Amino acid sequence: MTDLPQRRACEFRLLRYVPDPVRNEFVHIGVLLRTAVPGGSGAESEIRFTRDWRRVRCLDPHADTELLEAVEGDLRRRLVETESEEAQARLMKILDESLSLNLQMTEAKAYLAESLPAGVEELMRLYVDPPPREKLPRLSGRAAIQARMRAEFEHAGVWDLLRKRVPASDYTRPGDPLRIDLAYRPNGVIRMLHAVSLEPGVEMAKVLAFSAAALHAGVERVERAGLQLTAIVEPAAKLAATEEEPERLAMYRFGVETMEEHRIRVLTTADLGRVAETARREMLG
Repeated sequence: MTDLPQRRACEFRLLRYVPDPVRNEFVHIGVLLRTAVPGGSGAESEIRFTRDWRRVRCLDPHADTELLEAVEGDLRRRLVETESEEAQARLMKILDESLSLNLQMTEAKAYLAESLPAGVEELMRLYVDPPPREKLPRLSGRAAIQARMRAEFEHAGVWDLLRKRVPASDYTRPGDPLRIDLAYRPNGVIRMLHAVSLEPGVEMAKVLAFSAAALHAGVERVERAGLQLTAIVEPAAKLAATEEEPERLAMYRFGVETMEEHRIRVLTTADLGRVAETARREMLG
């Protein structure tokens, strides 16, 4: 008879998004799992948020999911930096008191886990991720590109090291609403990457092209560094931009060429694995 794996005593909390505290409608978006360690010798923690924000958008079409992703990274860093059980208990109290009204954390519940990663996987499956039979709309446009970007950079192990939602106004002028999706700085150059969907048309490409010159000048002025600005677009074939569809192809080429004329490197989602691997080498060596 095979011995069953020994499980560890843990406690978990669910993080949920509550767009309207008065109505108290919510969606579970993440799990925080901690080992229960007697004697104050320290506890391990693991936190994970959903990668599928469609339920959140169904509840609140205006939800800032990029900000929620940034909260996940911040919480993970704070938990890692807080090693002792006493310090983690203080941090948990601070989190309980300081999370915004739109983001709440449930009371801790006991849980037996084979390991922290396995426990988080199981809890995400039970409480957060939609069941396979649930039909949700397919991600498309900019959201699909952003999801692919996150997946590739997470696979490369550098997602939490990237700056997210970088305000263009830091480098252009106050009031600029553009926020660049991702950025990092290796060896005297700022690399910025932005999802630009050409599925609905070329408006996004024109917005980024309009901002490019001011971004280049601003990065040089503020950071004393050069800028490599990269737009990530869908492959032409994915949008049926082929010789058989000359109007779609002309629009696609116009969007790409407009950005390239303004010193924007244009890559497709098919290039993201290579881009993420380059980032890994530049940031981790």
